[in-house]
Amino acid sequence: QVRLVESGGGLVQAGGSLRLSCAASGRTFDQDLMGWFRRAPGKEREFVASLGGSRGPIYGTESMKGRFTVSRDIAANTVSLQMNNLTPEDTAVYYCSASQGNTWRYWGQGTQVTVSS
Repeated sequence: QVRLVESGGGLVQAGGSLRLSCAASGRTFDQDLMGWFRRAPGKEREFVASLGGSRGPIYGTESMKGRFTVSRDIAANTVSLQMNNLTPEDTAVYYCSASQGNTWRYWGQGTQVTVSS
């Protein structure tokens, strides 16, 4: 059974930083994408970042690209998201995901990130 478990969420003031981590078990994703999505209250799920396969890091928006860094530890089967200069607009539940083929198939339970102004 594949499991993705996120950690590292919490409450931070605007301008602060958080690092999210996601540990996968049940299979490896060496050749697949792993990444992050988020869902803010009252909004649709939004792509944040991904990394893997033959692709370099991909970010959902220019704002994310300038403030977030996605990284992988293939040997440990983990993906992380370093988030800097956070704003209240970054408040959301952040979900780790892993792909199979062209589909984001596996999902974690999510971790809450709250940024206070």
